[in-house]
Amino acid sequence: MSQKYDITMKNIFSDMADDIMSYFLGLQYTKIDELNIEFARVERRDSDMIFKCTTDKGNVAVHIEFQSENDEKMPYRMLRYSLEIMEKHSLLPYQIVIYIGKDNANMKNSLNYNFGEQNTLDYKYRIINVGDIKYTDVLKTDYYDLYSLLPLMDKNRRKEEGEKYLERCVEAIKDIPLDINKKKDIAFKAEILSGIVFKKEVIERVFSEVMRMFRIEESETYKMIIEKGIEKGEKEKSIKIAKKLLKEGMDIDRIAEITELSKDEIKKLMN
Repeated sequence: MSQKYDITMKNIFSDMADDIMSYFLGLQYTKIDELNIEFARVERRDSDMIFKCTTDKGNVAVHIEFQSENDEKMPYRMLRYSLEIMEKHSLLPYQIVIYIGKDNANMKNSLNYNFGEQNTLDYKYRIINVGDIKYTDVLKTDYYDLYSLLPLMDKNRRKEEGEKYLERCVEAIKDIPLDINKKKDIAFKAEILSGIVFKKEVIERVFSEVMRMFRIEESETYKMIIEKGIEKGEKEKSIKIAKKLLKEGMDIDRIAEITELSKDEIKKLMN
């Protein structure tokens, strides 16, 4: 993975571990603890995530690697990782490489040779290309930490829609039914990861809007609305609140949703 992303990968992906193991791997497991292995014979990479887990097949070490670039040496590195895990912890490694790059994934996921019955190697691990994951499939789940990866998903749709696709991702994050701080954290990670596939000016333009919305949601006016609610029929109160939200810059669709006023009624308040 390029140095630009190595620095932040550990923090970005640490919160996703449970969702990754459940959604990507389909594992039924109980996570026991994280294994912070210092690989003596392999370069240490901050993006490594290794967890000791109990599954229906016994205790295993789930090892997750992230790659933003194709690496022809990946099978050799993964094999060395697996040997270190087995040697130091006596655990069978369940290994997966999650590819988040812009180009097509073309890394091998195996090493093998056969020099006779007593001299063979047949080693494999999983590679999952995030670009092959459908945007709509993830939105059907409650794996909200994976929303940080939305900008990297659905490669064909992303290429076809361009900036519009990134806007869809941001809207999905904005609508997550979680508290404002968690949504901001997911949006921040999504913004960083967007840099792998989108241009800087597009990212800044799209994410500046969602951050503005988050600031509005933290405002006292918005909090008052959420806490007290708006009773149906209180037209004057709804109009008063709508005027305040218009001054704060909230978009008409969101104001209509909160106040239950029509869009035409709100537009008249702008004059």
